[in-house]
Amino acid sequence: MHTLTDPDLLNDIAEISRIEAVPRILETVAHITGSRFTAIARVTETTWTACATLDTLGFGLVPGGQLVLETTICDEIRQAPMSVVFAHASAHPVYSKHHTPRIYGLESYASVPIHRPDGRFFGTLCAIDSLPGNFDEAHVRRSMELLADLVGSYLDKEDRLREAESALLDAQRVADLRDQFIAVLGHDLRSPLQAISVAADALDLEATSARQQQMLAHIVSGVTRMDGLINDVLDFARGRLGGGIPISLRETHTLQADLERVAGEVAIATGRNDISVHMQIDGSVVCDPGRLSQLLANLLTNAAQHGERSAAVSLKVHTASNRLTLGVHNAGCIPPDRLGAIFSPFSREQGELPRPGLGLGIYIASEIARSHGGTLSVESTESAGTLFTFQMPLADLQ
Repeated sequence: MHTLTDPDLLNDIAEISRIEAVPRILETVAHITGSRFTAIARVTETTWTACATLDTLGFGLVPGGQLVLETTICDEIRQAPMSVVFAHASAHPVYSKHHTPRIYGLESYASVPIHRPDGRFFGTLCAIDSLPGNFDEAHVRRSMELLADLVGSYLDKEDRLREAESALLDAQRVADLRDQFIAVLGHDLRSPLQAISVAADALDLEATSARQQQMLAHIVSGVTRMDGLINDVLDFARGRLGGGIPISLRETHTLQADLERVAGEVAIATGRNDISVHMQIDGSVVCDPGRLSQLLANLLTNAAQHGERSAAVSLKVHTASNRLTLGVHNAGCIPPDRLGAIFSPFSREQGELPRPGLGLGIYIASEIARSHGGTLSVESTESAGTLFTFQMPLADLQ
């Protein structure tokens, strides 16, 4: 017998030890065979290692103990997976001449192969005794093969459990990294921006010439734009790494006024005084009004910047059939080969002229729609122009 040192075999022993049913399985084998030593062994091309034992025979083999592989019948079982069961070695036509019963002084012997569900050979479920057995060999073979299948199933369960635990730990590490990334991104980018904003406010009190006022206006405009870009990047990070853009649902009676205000702000920011607005929101709506305002701002800004200047931008919002529907239309066509990627982040066409923003607006709008349990779709043709449609179900407030 040898002392175990191989770390892989130590893992195999630990895997068997985690199976709570193993002691009962060994007891059952001892009961049906009358054997005083039962074991689960890991059998490889070079080693025989006990993973679990039940020993009232005094055989002296404990988990981690090893036998010389070539002295065992289990080596033959590994090479040609088959069960070997005999009750009286001395009277057996084959095993009376076999070296294993002679080396270990065995009379009764039963060993069946253990396979994992994918067919990989693990080892054997064994029972031995120095006295002849009083059992039906065919019955013992069938019973032990069923128990060996059970061990194989437990091994598969342990494998899947370890994989799940590993995946859970990986997911936790990713979640921690995500939170750290978003926190650092928000803090480290906003801190210098706030310093610039505070300095601009201080200089505004001292600026007297028209040139100074003009330069301050550029600074304030740049700060505002940078703040918007940071918000977009944070929302992108939350959407991609955090499972969606977070929203805070509440009942609001002012959604129509909020959206009308957004339409006015976009008109001023983009220089488009041809945005036609038609809204009819009846009653209250359960939503995140800030996020829906952001969704509308992104869609309207996109329409104002990318649509043909020769035709107006149209905004229609209404509630009907227990749904809120918001549509933004502009003249212009999105190429068919780009429609499939229009809701992906940074979905700008190669060679497209530089425009403000990072190309995240439509992606963020689609994530906001998804967070509300709604949808954002697009239709675009040369003749009809481009129409983005957001729809969300209205919660039953009664």
